[in-house]
This record gives sequence, C-alpha cells and structure tokens, in this order.
Amino acid sequence: MNVFLIVLAIVVAVIGAIILIYNGLVMKRQRVNQAFADVDVQLKQRQNLIPNLVETVKGYAAHEQATFQQVIAARNAAQAANTAGEMAKAEGVLSQALGKLFALAEAYPDLKANTNFLQLQQQLSSIEDKLAAARRFYNSAVQDYNTAREQFPGSIIAGSFNFEPREFFDVGVEGRASMDEPPKVAF
Repeated sequence: MNVFLIVLAIVVAVIGAIILIYNGLVMKRQRVNQAFADVDVQLKQRQNLIPNLVETVKGYAAHEQATFQQVIAARNAAQAANTAGEMAKAEGVLSQALGKLFALAEAYPDLKANTNFLQLQQQLSSIEDKLAAARRFYNSAVQDYNTAREQFPGSIIAGSFNFEPREFFDVGVEGRASMDEPPKVAF
C-alpha cells in the first residue's frame, strides 16, 4: 500500500509540474502577444499622424514631391508589414524617410514656426518615445518567453504543445546601417 501511495504521489507531482510549466508558457506567450499589440497600436498612431504631417509640409514645399512620395511609400509598406521582423524593417525605412522630411522642414523657416507643424512634430516625438518603450517591453517579453521555452524541462513541454519561438523587434544589421546615415536632402 505504501508503494502505491508513493507512486501516486510521484505521478501527481509530475502532472502538477507539467501543468505549472504549461501555464507559465501560456502566460508568457500571452504577455508577448499583448506587448506586440502595444507596439502595433503605437505604430498605427504614428502611421495615422504621417499624412497630416506630409500635408502640412506640402503647403510650404510643393516642389519636394519625391520626399513626400518616399514618406507615403514607406508608410504604406509599414502598414502592410505583419511579422515583427517585417515591421521592424519597414519602420526603419519609415524613420529614415521621416528624417528626410524633417530635414526638408529645416530649410523652410516659416514652416518651422507653423503651429500645426510644431504640434504634429510634438505628437510624433511623443509617439516615438512611447514606441521605443513598447518595443523594449516587447523584446523583454519575447526574451522571457523564448528562454522559458528553451530551458529544461520547459523545452519538453514547449515542443510537445507547439510553443513556437518569437522573433525580436529588431531593425537588423542592414536597417541599423541605414539609420546611422543622416538623411540626404538636395535642394
């Protein structure tokens, strides 16, 4: 009878450990999903603000059509991105195009003093700060999740229940190189 109780206790302990590990992985995966949604919200706010910014600058610099088209094309590509990797790459291109737009605005003193432009620029700056924080939180959640699914015994549970790894929100080597260069604006 004692052997039966010992075996039963071991089986219950193993099942309990599996349940705890599984639930921990589910919690971490949900944290990653929530963090990705937070990044997505900030990106959408940023993308919604860009047409207003472009229209404001267009009134002052109508002959700079190529810059406006680059910004709009980059915004459209960012909206079409689905995965964290695609979003990071598209957002890097969009940041570079916005840099050109702001560099263009420097050449027009009346534009820099325009209330709408200043307000839009402040809103974009605020969104960029929130976006940076959301990206850090997302990458932290991804690290926690990926670590939990790769460590033993979590790796066994993760493999058995198809917990797939998540990718970090990273612009990559190419994106970093392009962001290190200041925007080139020719007049």
